[in-house]
Amino acid sequence: MRYFVFALMLLGTAATAARAQDAIPDLKGTWSGKGMAIVFGNNPHHPGSQTATDPPRVHEIEAKYVVEGQEGRLAWGRSSSTLADTKEPFAWAITSDNKTIVGADMDGYFRITLVSPDRIEKCYTHNGTSPSGSIVATCYMMDRVK
Repeated sequence: MRYFVFALMLLGTAATAARAQDAIPDLKGTWSGKGMAIVFGNNPHHPGSQTATDPPRVHEIEAKYVVEGQEGRLAWGRSSSTLADTKEPFAWAITSDNKTIVGADMDGYFRITLVSPDRIEKCYTHNGTSPSGSIVATCYMMDRVK
C-alpha cells in the first residue's frame, strides 16, 4: 500500500509539472527596452543621411511594444521608439515550447525568447526590401512595464 501511495504522489507531481509547462504565457501589456542595432541606411527609428550603400553604423534604439490583445498563442499590438512614435502594428505567434515567439510588423521580422514572465530577449531584422530600403538587425532585452 505504501508503494501505491508513493506512485500516486509521483504521478500527481508529474501531471502538475506537465500542466505548468503547457501554460501559454500572457504577453499583454507594455514592454520596453534599449539596445544597439546595426543599420544600413536610415528609417524613422534610425534617422540619418546614410543610404543602404553607405557603410553600416551601430545605433542605439529604445523601443516600446504594447501588446493590446492575445488569443491563445497569438498576440498583437503596436510599437514605437523614442525617436518615432509610429504605432506600427505587429503580430506575434508563440511556439509550442511557450518560450519562443516569432512575428512580423510592416517591414521586418521578430524572434523573441521569453526569459521570464516579465522579461524577453527581442531580436528584430528587416532587409533592404523594406519600405525605407534600410537594413537592420538587433537583439536586446525588454521588460514588461509594471
